[in-house]
Amino acid sequence: MKWSIAAPEIYYVAAALLFFFLSFVTRPDSKREYRLALILSALGLAVALVSVRADGFLFIRAFRADLFSQVFKVLLALGLFLVVYLCDELQELRQRHLHDFYMLLFTCTLAMMLLVSAEHLLAIYLSLELSSYSLYVLVALRKNENFGLESGIKYFLIGTFASAVMLFGMALLYSATDATYLGEIARALPVIIDRPVVLTSLFLILGGLFFKLAAFPFHFWAPDTYQGSINQVAAYIATASKVAAIAVVLRLVALAGQGSPYFSHVLVVLAIVSMTLGNLAAIVQKDIKRLLAFSTVAHAGYILIGVLAMSRAGYASVVFYALALLMMKFTAFFVVVKVASDGHNLQIEQLAGLHRRSPILALALMVSLFSLAGIPPTAGFTGKFLIFVAAIEKGYFALVIIAMINVVISLYYYLLVIKAAYLLEPAQELRLAVSPSTKILAGALVAGIVVLGLFPYKIMQVAGAAAQVLLH
Repeated sequence: MKWSIAAPEIYYVAAALLFFFLSFVTRPDSKREYRLALILSALGLAVALVSVRADGFLFIRAFRADLFSQVFKVLLALGLFLVVYLCDELQELRQRHLHDFYMLLFTCTLAMMLLVSAEHLLAIYLSLELSSYSLYVLVALRKNENFGLESGIKYFLIGTFASAVMLFGMALLYSATDATYLGEIARALPVIIDRPVVLTSLFLILGGLFFKLAAFPFHFWAPDTYQGSINQVAAYIATASKVAAIAVVLRLVALAGQGSPYFSHVLVVLAIVSMTLGNLAAIVQKDIKRLLAFSTVAHAGYILIGVLAMSRAGYASVVFYALALLMMKFTAFFVVVKVASDGHNLQIEQLAGLHRRSPILALALMVSLFSLAGIPPTAGFTGKFLIFVAAIEKGYFALVIIAMINVVISLYYYLLVIKAAYLLEPAQELRLAVSPSTKILAGALVAGIVVLGLFPYKIMQVAGAAAQVLLH
């Protein structure tokens, strides 16, 4: 085994251990820990980029490094770096928990990197559990226990149920195939795919993964968890966590989805319900984080459409959409964190007058929400277009029509937020201090969303090459 293949994972183990040992020898200092975490996350992104061409197996073939997994590791490292940038003011975190906070962020990223590389059923389960338990604690760390502790317990209870469902599904799949490695399961499935026990096992396993993706029917945790956690933690769950979920769902569906129409029919139903439920529930939300949580549920439905295509184009469009979703969601949460600088939960009405208080933040919010809604020429529009085209090529025309209706519904509640930022007058004039670095990053995010929407070719080339790995 070449240890260089595992360079990103080794790096993040070392980074997490560094914060662990610092908790024994130093008193927490918010500025020092922030600078250290930012430097370590930036170096981690560099390590992930350098390792993008790594290929091979790790730990008795339990983990596989290929272009697909390495591309998603880059996205995970990017997500961590961006979220750590937002942690300069952690008002809702007790000072004594600083080391724990950063250690858990790096540990969770490590677990999700292992998850996207996992080739063994137990490796998938253990990686998923490590990432989930890290998030449970991160959510519960909020200083306001009425929010944090309650949300953390709800998240934990639903998560353990989803975990038990997935583990039972793995046991059923093992009993049917007598295999635990994904490659061996893939060779056994074509003959037995229509057996009820096999289909049941696959749906149970996907249930545990849909919990991470916040897809129906495992979405109930999302609004309460987003609302109850620290704003930065909610941003991490909405970005990096979803990237990992997309990767492992893609890998499992590519493994199991080609041979059974029943499998596809159930995914169609879940996609429709996720889109419709998420968008309709988001309309009545007043808390911006709850709105973004239900938006996440709706986007899980769009992602399932691309997954349903079960083709190179479909998988590539989902990889592209994972990057687009990372940028869009982060930009929205970036504005939330900066406007609610004291860490409080931001209501939509509190965005009133944002275009006067900070034009660049108002622009970033508008572009991110238009992109989430699928308005051209943004990355969200291009991502949805690529997904819909791939689905139509496979005959899912009616499903795409339903998705387009949902896009129109989503535009309504996104416009409500934009209306608050640009058209409503605040009850009292509130000052908003915006640093030059914040303005630069906001401008870069806006430019990135637009450029990615206008010029997707290069990214789609990489996404296509990564998707091809799944079809071998």
